[in-house]
Amino acid sequence: MTSPADILKQTFGYDTFRPLQQEVIENVLARKDTLAVMPTGGGKSLCYQIPSLVFDGLTVVVSPLISLMKDQVEQLRAFGVPSLFINSTLSPQAYQESMEHVRRGEVKLLYVAPETLLTQRILSLLDSVQVDCLTIDEAHCISEWGHDFRPEYRQLVEVRKRFPKAVCLALTATATSRVRQDIRNTLKFSTTNEFVASFNRENLYIEVIRKREPVGQVIELLDRYKDQSGIIYCFSRKQVDELAAYLASKKYSVRPYHAGLEDADRKKNQELFIRDDVQIIVATIAFGMGINKPNVRFVIHFDLPKSVESYYQEIGRAGRDGLPAFCTLLYSYSDVVKINYFIDQKEGDEKRVAIQHLDAIVRFAEDERTCRRKPLLNYFGESYEADNCSNCDNCTSAPTPLTDITVYAQKFLSCVKRADEKFGAGHIVDILLGSKNEKIMRWEHDKLSTYGIGSELTKKQWMHIARQLLSMGYLKQEGEYHTLSLTVKALESLKKRETVFGVVQEAERTKKDGKRKVGIEYNHALFAILRQKRKEMADADGVPPYVIFSDRTLTEMAAYYPQSRESLLKIAGVGQVKLSQYGDAFLGVIKPFCEKHGLQESALTPSPSLRDASRSPSGRGESIGERTRIVGESFNDGATIQDLMERQGVTKGTILDHLTRYAMAGNKLRNGGDLHEATSATPEQQQATFAVFDESGTMYLKPVFDKLNGALNYDELKILRLLYLIYQQGNAAP
Repeated sequence: MTSPADILKQTFGYDTFRPLQQEVIENVLARKDTLAVMPTGGGKSLCYQIPSLVFDGLTVVVSPLISLMKDQVEQLRAFGVPSLFINSTLSPQAYQESMEHVRRGEVKLLYVAPETLLTQRILSLLDSVQVDCLTIDEAHCISEWGHDFRPEYRQLVEVRKRFPKAVCLALTATATSRVRQDIRNTLKFSTTNEFVASFNRENLYIEVIRKREPVGQVIELLDRYKDQSGIIYCFSRKQVDELAAYLASKKYSVRPYHAGLEDADRKKNQELFIRDDVQIIVATIAFGMGINKPNVRFVIHFDLPKSVESYYQEIGRAGRDGLPAFCTLLYSYSDVVKINYFIDQKEGDEKRVAIQHLDAIVRFAEDERTCRRKPLLNYFGESYEADNCSNCDNCTSAPTPLTDITVYAQKFLSCVKRADEKFGAGHIVDILLGSKNEKIMRWEHDKLSTYGIGSELTKKQWMHIARQLLSMGYLKQEGEYHTLSLTVKALESLKKRETVFGVVQEAERTKKDGKRKVGIEYNHALFAILRQKRKEMADADGVPPYVIFSDRTLTEMAAYYPQSRESLLKIAGVGQVKLSQYGDAFLGVIKPFCEKHGLQESALTPSPSLRDASRSPSGRGESIGERTRIVGESFNDGATIQDLMERQGVTKGTILDHLTRYAMAGNKLRNGGDLHEATSATPEQQQATFAVFDESGTMYLKPVFDKLNGALNYDELKILRLLYLIYQQGNAAP
């Protein structure tokens, strides 16, 4: 049987798996129902595409968006994978022909919308074939707590019952712990079969810029990203139309996208963008899910998003090919006022949740000291341990100098106290500024001693002071209207007249010394020629350019100058099928360019930022993540598996994965007795397993599972693999 690693290389052209891909694939091939949560661009598709080529029967993929189905099928066919979709866009004849292909067993992957799958016609079709895998993409749609709940998704449980022998794989890029639990409960999944990848997109540079002249600032950014594909998100349809029209008048390649456009216009503009005929899309949040364009190099937020989740989803459109991409948020407090206006139209829980979401994104935007990745990852229940990511503005710029704001803090806190701790920040600021609005007069707050004592600052500055006091723990917000009250810390501070440091005036930030993370060095002139060649071939085939080759593949070609088909096959994204289809055409560009400029083929040693992973035995790179390092060092310090599970809040399998990565990266692990106690395998089974590891290696567990005839499950094999690695380090003989 062809191994997943062989399929990864021969069909898809990659040497190594991305984090968790291998584990998910092995779990699916072992026919264990699986929930996999991976960020946008994390490689979810391969988690079912590779098993589909191992299974004898059909893999059915439930996808909510027709555009995604079309893109996926186009890419799979380019790799030589027999696949098709059935949806409402097909003519009656094409619909029937597709069904016949499925019925004759000529298809490995079938994409359908949930509504289509639930029809009797399609269910009867599937009854006539062997269904080995049911994949549910965008699985968060199952949960009523998800951001895009679709009732049809709840009915997929009945489809599962109809095909009990088919393993089920649920995939999503956005799922909080509450949503994951709901998915598991609905689909009857075990927690041991849940895989949650890191949501850290290391290739994204994240920055927040104070909004002053937003249109001019956008122009500056576009000049920075000349000839690159990007998305500009705006709050309203009107803003989209105005900004797109202005940019078009300045000769930028741009189109608008929002729900107010005619369907045909939206579809056309999206298609032009996907096919690289238009470089820039100016859009509302309507433009997002379903956009499968790997080479989006920048995302600009012209306005403040409504929540951290929305922001994460929208910047997730950038850099899906793994190459460096840039995410810029233009922030002004006027955006907060605008969003607040719409929130005020809501009621009850909806209003309360909206306020909480807004507060979180405002704190994110105004924080000039904390690494941008920390609050983003915290939202998904993931901690970011590194002190400096080297790829956001807060980690690459010097923070705004702190000043003594004690007097301002005392005025604000005293005003909150004198207003009986019954009002929000906006009302407190109005008191400090001496406002004569109706609410002030009705409550007779013009008679307070703090009335009008804050005229030296603007309302905007006072609100900034308020948010700093909240983040520093002097204030807390409660209730539907976010009423402010003083904490014990505030009372002690007022009593002792402690000095408070913060920021009053907005100031320009300066860059720190040191370099920001960058991608591989490559020949930009050759890259431009290769990109043009790709565009010509894509237009001739009627497919988006990335179906031919991704930007990442072209970048490696422009970095290493492959001169033969053998060398070209070593480039990421070049498998046997694409080599046969496109290899000679691209060599016909590379070789003359190298001859003209006296360039020689270079050894292929891509950087980790470019490849899925480096070429270390672990398949995850010689470097390890911060959490893996912490787990490994803690284990060596004497922590047990159970200790680590409790400290990290994860399953035993996840801890074992961390320890395995730690060991495979060349770090020694103690020979702990708790590992021996964790396995229920007999001594004979252990010796038999070690013998198989000697023969097959430790990278993949599926060959070991097969050679042992399934006598040990994957959890047991993980423990034994770890023991084997420890023995290999010279700790003891197995």
